[in-house]
Amino acid sequence: MDAKLTLKLNQEVIEKAKIYASHKKISLSRLIENYLNSVTNDAQNNDSIVISPFVKSLSSGKKLPIDLDDKLEYSEYLINKHK
Repeated sequence: MDAKLTLKLNQEVIEKAKIYASHKKISLSRLIENYLNSVTNDAQNNDSIVISPFVKSLSSGKKLPIDLDDKLEYSEYLINKHK
């Protein structure tokens, strides 16, 4: 069931949010609802570290070794690429 909510926000923040919502092709109400839903779900999980939805979307589920040397791996990748 939907209900009305009145918020008092900085005008500049409102304008930026409207532009953002427009680019995402969603309403400002839906944007705020999604944000509040995300915040309250994170609070219910009692996560000590809050991870943004964007960062969560980047997760591949793969585990990396703790001793991984990313610079070495990348340099080997470039050497093999240009052989």
